[in-house]
Order: sequence, then structure tokens, then C-alpha cells
Amino acid sequence: MATFVYEAMNNVGQPEKGEIEAPTSAEAIGKIRAKGFFPTTIKEKAGAAKKKGATAGGKGETKGRGLNITIGGGGNRVGRVSSKLLTQMTRQLSTLIEAGLPILRSLRILEEQQKPGSLRVALRMVGDDVESGTTLSEAMARHPKAFTALYTNMIRAGELGGVLEVVLKRLADFMEKSEALKKKVVSAMIYPAAVITFSVLIVTMIMIVVVPKFQDIFTKMGKNLPLITEILITASKFVVNGGWAIILLSPLAIWGALKLIRSSAGGALALDSVKLRIPIMGTIVSKTSVARFARTLGTLLSAGVPILEALNITRSTCGNMVFANALGKVHDGIREGESFAEPLRHTKVVEPMVVNMIDVGEETGELDNMLERVADNYDEDVDNIVSGMVSLLEPIMVITLGTIVGFIVIALFMPMVALLQNMGK
Repeated sequence: MATFVYEAMNNVGQPEKGEIEAPTSAEAIGKIRAKGFFPTTIKEKAGAAKKKGATAGGKGETKGRGLNITIGGGGNRVGRVSSKLLTQMTRQLSTLIEAGLPILRSLRILEEQQKPGSLRVALRMVGDDVESGTTLSEAMARHPKAFTALYTNMIRAGELGGVLEVVLKRLADFMEKSEALKKKVVSAMIYPAAVITFSVLIVTMIMIVVVPKFQDIFTKMGKNLPLITEILITASKFVVNGGWAIILLSPLAIWGALKLIRSSAGGALALDSVKLRIPIMGTIVSKTSVARFARTLGTLLSAGVPILEALNITRSTCGNMVFANALGKVHDGIREGESFAEPLRHTKVVEPMVVNMIDVGEETGELDNMLERVADNYDEDVDNIVSGMVSLLEPIMVITLGTIVGFIVIALFMPMVALLQNMGK
């Protein structure tokens, strides 16, 4: 009988530590859960491991390193899976389970349908673990790059409640709505980004190829050039003498700098705070973050996940440090006996309407449904704002491009007009 040291969360989200005796780590996890705890880390006690190694080896030379298992965080054996593929697989798994097929057979069917890639490998490994007696949530938790904490905790809640097919359906609905919102924002940005990219490339080529030829003509004329032409020629010289590299590489440099800043918690918080203050874009980011955390939290609560655990998961998946810190304060407030709405109101990161809807949801016991309504409302707002922004960007881009082209044409032809006038005289 081995002794295991564990760390876990109790039913109110507080950390618990202790020791437990069991033949294997799997049985130890089962005993911890029987106490009403959710284990996060479990390892075999060093002294027991050393003693066991000495008995097996006969010479006592085995080092007692112990067995260290991180629940939901270890076994990083599969690479990332695209959200689109995972969403499709979740919907298919929901349909198969609802039709009455066993979990293992459903996993094997989905594995055969997948093209070679990370998801197919993940499904095969999960199927093998399930076949050996592991629960579906524990098997998926061994591949955190393929299945997120939100995903595995939803599955675990469905298993504990005996409503796995219902939870899978809700999870598929949640992922499809999140994917649809993402597609709306991305598709709305494709057109402006493409126009701006091609415009920069065309103007750069004009500066490199066309303007220097006119400059040679102006030099042979020997006349003083207008100020606008001098400005254009100076800009052309800058582009020809290496400025083109700065123009083309600056987006990559900015992206790298932002990624470096985001690597620290303070930098990520600062960037997310700045994003929320940018006109129009800040509104989109704010409403998207509210919709995301409301839908995530509502989905977890409707699946039966305890609110403190659901808040921890939502906090790690909301995608914005400002909202993550706000949810952390809500978590601490609930743990100290406060309601959900009151600490959220103090953070001032959401509109009063959201706080009031959450307050009503708490009073009526329909918090999960109210959060879903908040998410639906904000998804619709984001859709309307993005559509309006795209409609506004089109004339702005046309005016900007017209101004640039007009500047180049006037700067190049003003000296030519002056030359023609002198020839006429």
C-alpha cells in the first residue's frame, strides 16, 4: 500500500492538502474525490517510494523520486487542435452519444473519420485510455493542448451528473457560437486589411520605380521644383535607400514587440487596458470579452460545475487580463460570502445593465440562463458594430487612397506643366 501526498480544491474553492493510502494513483484520486475534493496534484510520498524501490531491487539503490501526477495538466503529448475541427468533433460526439452508442465506440468512429493530424492522434490516445478504464474527462485532461480546461471540466461535470450527452450538446452549442463570433470579426477585417496591404505595396513600387525616373527628368530641366515635388522626391529617396524594408518589416517588428510585452503579466494587463481605450476597437474588444466570459460561465454553471471552479476556468479562458482580474475579485468576494453582482459592480469593467441582469439571475436562481442572454445580446451588439465599422471604413479608405494618388500625380506633373508653359512662351 503506497502513501500519496495530494493537493486539491474543496467544494467552496479552498485549497486542501493531505496524505492518503492507496495501491495506485488512480485509486488515490478516487478516494480524494470521494471526500468531495477536486485533486489538482498527487505524488507518491518520497519515503514510501524509496522503500518500495529498495524492496524491489534488493540493494536499496533506487532513488526515491516518487510518482508525480498533475491532474489536468500533465501528459502533454498531443499538439494543438484547431478550434474549427474540435467544434465539429464535439457536435459529432454529442450526436453519437445521444444516439446511444458507447463512448469508446463513438471515439473510434470519430478517429476513423478524421484526417491525419493532432486531433486524430488525440482521439486514438483518449480511446486507448478509456479502454483501459480511465474516465473520458481524465483521458482528455492528459492532452491540454488539444482539450482545454473548460472542455475537460465540462466533460467531467457531465460524467458526475450522468448527463454527458446533454453537456456535450451544450458544449457544442457554446463552441459553435464562439466560432461564429470569431468568424464575423475576422471576415470583417479581411477586406480592409487586404486593401491597406495592396495599397502600401503599390505606393512603395511607385516610389521605387516611377518617381526616380521623373526625378532624372527634373534634374535635366535644371529648374527649381515646387515644394510638393521636393517632398515627394525626398520620400522616394528614403524608400529607395532602405525605407522599403522598414515599411515592409515594421508590422512584423510591432507584432514581435507586442508579443514580448504580453509575455509578462504586467505587460499583458497594460496592453489589454490600452486596447479597451481605443475608439471603436475598444468597444468591440470589451463587448467581445463580456460575451465570451458570460457564455463560458453560463455554460459551465448549466453543466453543474461549482461556481468558484467555474470562475477559475472562465478567468483563464476570457482572453483579456482586465476582465480576468475582475473575475478574480468576484471569485474572492463569493468565497467570502458576497454575491456575484456586488464585487462585479465594484470592478467597473462591465455596464450596469450586465450587473443588474446577473443580480436578477442570482435572485431568481436562473444565473446560467441570464448569463446566456447577456452573451447573446453582446454578440448581436458586436455584429452590428463590426458591420457599421466596415461600412465606415470603405469611404475612409477610398478618400485616403484618393488623397495619396492625387498628391503623387500633382507633385509629378506640376513641374511638367511649368515646363510646357515656358516652352509655349
